[in-house]
Amino acid sequence: MDEVVKIVNDIKAGDIKPIYFLMGEEPYYIDKLSEYIEQNVLAEEEKGFNQTVLYGRDVSIDDIVSTAKRYPMMAERQVVIVKEAQDLSRTIDKIESYVENPMQTTVLVFCYKYKTLDKRKKVTKLLGQKGVVYESKKLYENQVGDWIKRVLAGKKYTIDPKANAMLVEFLGTDLSKINNELEKLQIILPQGTMITAEHIEENIGFSKDYNVFELRKAIGERNQLKAYKIAENFAHNPKEYPLVMTTGLVFGFFVQLLKYHGLKDKNPKNVAATLGVNPFFLKEYDLAVKNYPMRKVSQIVGALRDIDVKSKGVGANALPQSDLLKEMLYKIFN
Repeated sequence: MDEVVKIVNDIKAGDIKPIYFLMGEEPYYIDKLSEYIEQNVLAEEEKGFNQTVLYGRDVSIDDIVSTAKRYPMMAERQVVIVKEAQDLSRTIDKIESYVENPMQTTVLVFCYKYKTLDKRKKVTKLLGQKGVVYESKKLYENQVGDWIKRVLAGKKYTIDPKANAMLVEFLGTDLSKINNELEKLQIILPQGTMITAEHIEENIGFSKDYNVFELRKAIGERNQLKAYKIAENFAHNPKEYPLVMTTGLVFGFFVQLLKYHGLKDKNPKNVAATLGVNPFFLKEYDLAVKNYPMRKVSQIVGALRDIDVKSKGVGANALPQSDLLKEMLYKIFN
């Protein structure tokens, strides 16, 4: 995030490099940086003749170099953006000769998604010397909640912990997908709003009562009636709540409880950091640890492994999802 801000601030200050090589597993910031360059480096009236967008699957390195070597028309510089540049991965080293002596009147941007260049290669080192190499790394799940808060704070919104957890749970670490949903909420809700679970349910479609987050909570409380009710809802909506995802998240919950039992320092701050959870939810984990002794948690972890294997069709004789969910809860509660 800091590196992205620095790149944007340098461009704003007029420190514009001849090459930007944007690469990595997380496409969100690659898209954001390329969009910023596309929208802000040239004045609107200059873009018609001096801004070119190419796609990796349609061009060769020679085509890109030929375009980059053109002189701008009635402007200080031209912008050439190569989207889906990862499609050129087999020949990307051929850009080396251009990088050694890039056109100072061209801003050449590569959007090299889901892959990275070998940092030991000459071309990568040259790109770093002559321009900017930015690697967009995927966030871990326990980092996404803080990212959501930062993005919303920048737009003058806040979000309560439950709503934040729902977004992470249902959308995972896909920042582009999460940002799309946040933008929908920003259209509907005025600045200054605290986004709640009700807002998520009403405007995005995730149920605040029937989700894995609530199932986990019910299990932790040993609230069998609620847990079976949620499981029944899941069984009727297998596309929305795939069994593999459900068992995976419940399994992760009990692995966290196992870690909790093994902690010597049970200071809330240490517990939250070790488990990778928001301190807001520690009360639920405190209760679950009391309800499930360490030996029982170990048994449940083993049982959930079996359920997970069955959910993938191994040795289950194609049992329906509803039966496997019931079996999972039975083994947890008994």
